[in-house]
Amino acid sequence: MPGISAKLTEDAGFDFGFMSGFSVAAARLGLPDTGLVSYGEMVEQGRQMIEATKDIPLIGDGDTGGGNAMNVKRTVKGYAAAGFSGILIEDQTWPKSCGHVRGKRVVSREEAVARVKAACDARDEPGGCGIVIVARTDAKQAMSFQEAIERAELFADAGADVVFVDALESVAEMRTLCAVCKGRCAVMANMLEGGGKTPILSPEELEKMGFKLVAYPLSLLGVSMNAMRRALGDLKRGEIPKDVPEFCDLQEVVGFNAYFQEEARYAVTTGGGEGAGETGGRPAAPAVPEAPEAPAAPEAPAAIEPDAVIEGDEQGYREGGSARSSSSSSAAAATATHDVTERGGASSRGQGLWLRIKVYNRQNAVALDTRFPAGFLSGIGSIVPQVAGIDLGAIMAEAEGKRNTGEPVYAFELDDERVEIFLE
Repeated sequence: MPGISAKLTEDAGFDFGFMSGFSVAAARLGLPDTGLVSYGEMVEQGRQMIEATKDIPLIGDGDTGGGNAMNVKRTVKGYAAAGFSGILIEDQTWPKSCGHVRGKRVVSREEAVARVKAACDARDEPGGCGIVIVARTDAKQAMSFQEAIERAELFADAGADVVFVDALESVAEMRTLCAVCKGRCAVMANMLEGGGKTPILSPEELEKMGFKLVAYPLSLLGVSMNAMRRALGDLKRGEIPKDVPEFCDLQEVVGFNAYFQEEARYAVTTGGGEGAGETGGRPAAPAVPEAPEAPAAPEAPAAIEPDAVIEGDEQGYREGGSARSSSSSSAAAATATHDVTERGGASSRGQGLWLRIKVYNRQNAVALDTRFPAGFLSGIGSIVPQVAGIDLGAIMAEAEGKRNTGEPVYAFELDDERVEIFLE
């Protein structure tokens, strides 16, 4: 739910939001963060998140930038055009992977620096809009801590606004990174809750070390996953989940109330001032002379009366029975049954058998009483919606020995109706 998560992040008062590639791959595709989400999908997802918010800055995960330095420039400008305030570019090979799982591989130091230079050039050129460049290295896991520190220094020299070394494994490593970058660029920390490699520290502790930004990329995804698991378990047991918010709260969060308020500004009323009529003050179109009445067509021969009939209790309808129109239901049943009779039936199964369906309203009055040839099972649900989704064929097959017993072969209750099915 990236759109709603961005909106809630802003409502909670955070200074910025971060669109995590891990979270997008999981929420959008249900797949791991291994380079399976395309550039276009990431930009589209980010644009939707930005549109869902008012003015919170959003940093987007740009992964490796899509290829060489020229791809990186296009990616940076594309993210800026979508409305991102910042973009993260990393030095992994393609396909990339989450920084806290196995299999880390990085490009050469020279290529990594070239990516950062290209990203900074795209930032400063027309179309870059001054987007913040977050330069990430995964060299700590792929090579060594020393290599990661040296790359961080080179990224700062290349013009990166923020440096991020992923998967640091101790407070000492975190302090060293901040000391190396102090006065050169900002430093970002990544708090991967639930078992990541980096120690989890409070925002106050991180700020004292020298970190200027901290991301919690999987918190919302993790708690949402657990909440959905609990809710699905409750629903599977036939229970309503206990922590479901009030519907009015959901409407407020997604913006129904604001939508209706704005919609009212554009409400259109028919009619205008005196003499305006229904055209709202515009001159009315000249009246078109009526065409001479066409001669009446010869009366068609009467159709063969079908056996499907409606024997509704009219008083029952008036006193709270079904809201269906008995005349329209009768016409629909008659047309369908006559069509099947003309074709000789849709199926030979149950030839000579009829299904009779009775519907009683809450006063136990008959609201509907109709019969269908047993060969016309597939269309009954469209005529008698109460039996839609019921396997009438199976009912008929099990009840062929109960024909004309006067007892229903199947019966069930709806909200305010009782349905009985007979075999005749």
